[in-house]
Amino acid sequence: MLALRPSCEHCNVLLPPESDDAMICSFECTFCLTCVTELLKEVCPNCGGGFQKRPIRPKELLIKYPASTTVAHKPVNVVAHLKTIKA
Repeated sequence: MLALRPSCEHCNVLLPPESDDAMICSFECTFCLTCVTELLKEVCPNCGGGFQKRPIRPKELLIKYPASTTVAHKPVNVVAHLKTIKA
């Protein structure tokens, strides 16, 4: 089950469970749409994979299966990241 992490790993902007701006990779690394498109160029800095829009869990299921409250704020060295994807 997806953890639905609460914020962008890079900029720490809040990404509540109903957010349309939450993007995830296959390892559930979570970033906001702005960081994914403008800074990371659609490549996950942690695993090198691509991103998809994070699904929205219906409110009635959030009661039984709540979203994570664990913040994983690890700002990306964007310059180094861009060098790895252009190699």
